[in-house]
Amino acid sequence: MRVKTQIMDEAALKRSLVRISHEILEKNNGSKNVVLVGIRTRGVPLARSISANLKAIDGSEIPTGVLDITLYRDDLKDKSSATVNATEIPFSVEGKDVVLVDDVLYTGRTVRAAIDAVMELGRPRTIQLAVLIDRGHRELPIRADYVGKNIPTSKHEIVSVNVIEEDGEYSVLLYDL
Repeated sequence: MRVKTQIMDEAALKRSLVRISHEILEKNNGSKNVVLVGIRTRGVPLARSISANLKAIDGSEIPTGVLDITLYRDDLKDKSSATVNATEIPFSVEGKDVVLVDDVLYTGRTVRAAIDAVMELGRPRTIQLAVLIDRGHRELPIRADYVGKNIPTSKHEIVSVNVIEEDGEYSVLLYDL
């Protein structure tokens, strides 16, 4: 693979997360009923950044959790051999406005799995979706409520979101296969 272009640098990525944070507050009339759930792996640090932004903007501590969707994937045939990481949601989702956070929205299958996983934890009032990048090519009727950037891509390209916690830097890169 070779890097085709840099879509976002650190400043652009952080600006997008601040904008998404403001949009979450606007759509939900504040943060009173909002909880954030980051989808492993890169959705987790993005959710934590949004939570920090919401605290800076609104002054409220937003409950933030971590969701592993491995056992809910529709492409996993042998679930007994799957590596499952911890889901850490130390709060009730019952009646809450749950904002799922992920790095890239592509086919929609990861989000479908995340919705299934959240529904097993209780009945939220709403489930909303925040993604840093929407690259198109949906296979399921799923759309994001909050999008950092829409990037039209071909199926022969890969969008890579890099975060400090996992990759040592903040950036979004587009690769050719």
